[in-house]
Amino acid sequence: MKPIEMDAVINRKRYSTKTATLIAGDDFWDGHNHERHGRNSFLYRTPKGSYFLLNRTCWQGERDSIEPIDDDYAYTLYETMEEKRVPLEEAFPGVTIEDA
Repeated sequence: MKPIEMDAVINRKRYSTKTATLIAGDDFWDGHNHERHGRNSFLYRTPKGSYFLLNRTCWQGERDSIEPIDDDYAYTLYETMEEKRVPLEEAFPGVTIEDA
C-alpha cells in the first residue's frame, strides 16, 4: 500500500498528509509485495513539528487512520522503518547524534 491523502482533527489539532512531510514508512518491497500483513504505517511531520502516523489497512472491518505520536516514539519508529524518505537531520531538526 502507498500513502494516501487523509486528514483528521484530534484533540483540536488538524493532522493532514497533504500539508505534512512524509519522513518514513514500512512499505519496502520484499520481492513479493509492499504490504506488511495487510497493514502499513507511514510517519509524517507537520509544518509545526508534530509527528503522526498514517495507518493503512486492506483488512475488512478495519479503517485507515491517523494517530498523533510523541517525538520520542516518532524517532524510534524512524530508526526501525525501512523506507526513509528524508534524512534524519531533516526529519528531526535539533537532534544531536553522538558517536558510540
